[in-house]
Amino acid sequence: MVTVAHPETTTTRARSPRMPHGAVRDIVLTALAPAAFGTVYAATTLLLPPDRPLLASVMRALPAGLLILAFTRTLPRGAWWWKSFVLAMLNIGAFLPLLFIAAYRLPGGLAATFGALQPLIVAALALPLLGIRTPSVVLISAVAVAFGVALLSLTAPTLPDPVGVAAMLGATTLLALGIVLGKKWGSPVPPLTMTGWQLTLGGLVLAPLTLAVEGLPPTLTGANLLGFAYIGLIGTVLAYTLWFRGVQRLAPTSVSLLSTTNPLVATLAGFLLLGQTLTGWQLVGFAIALTALIAGQTLNRSPK
Repeated sequence: MVTVAHPETTTTRARSPRMPHGAVRDIVLTALAPAAFGTVYAATTLLLPPDRPLLASVMRALPAGLLILAFTRTLPRGAWWWKSFVLAMLNIGAFLPLLFIAAYRLPGGLAATFGALQPLIVAALALPLLGIRTPSVVLISAVAVAFGVALLSLTAPTLPDPVGVAAMLGATTLLALGIVLGKKWGSPVPPLTMTGWQLTLGGLVLAPLTLAVEGLPPTLTGANLLGFAYIGLIGTVLAYTLWFRGVQRLAPTSVSLLSTTNPLVATLAGFLLLGQTLTGWQLVGFAIALTALIAGQTLNRSPK
């Protein structure tokens, strides 16, 4: 029997002030989401069929979404149908194809570095949509992170593919808007249920588009199936559940700043798994970005 969630039961409930260990736990768990996202680039290169961003997107979203939906047995109700659809397009339906286009065309670390602009985009959207002014310490940290990841990308041995860059910038902007709207609307259900709604809706939109544009590959290898399982379970179910949990518990600028864990992990994964090299300036950029990320989370006291 499938139940429906009542919007009036969600909303934002007043929480007692968090103890420091609770805030640290929220930050660490949320940071695991972009860290898992960062491994998707290497998995795409190593395991997935080549040049199929739509197939990769639908296989990442739809099976995981249907699995969660079967487990939670909860559907949206009322306004949450259109709200879930909007969030699903921002976080899944439009975001994932752009992400995989970038993953196929750019080295993982380089693709993820453009996500460093996300905290600045979120800061620009948070004031008109949420009435939240971003603390100066977060803005300074975001600029420092952007500078660090710029060193990671601009000092790379080869120039980036312009299509891949444009796709990653578009994906970054969509996810930033998804963070702000997710914070503005709250959630009527636990993070896992919200993850299932968005993955299913986004996957259902992508499935016919994939069949029409790319079709199905003639064969799938064992490595391909392993890759789809990894990006579906680790890079999607686990990562998105932790991500949506963080959106509800942390300040939007804090969540966005944590997203810069993505390029750091992606860079390490490319170095360790794909044999990609790091120049001295890239190592400096990595150190600057990591330090600014930690400082921004430690000093940030913006409202949730």
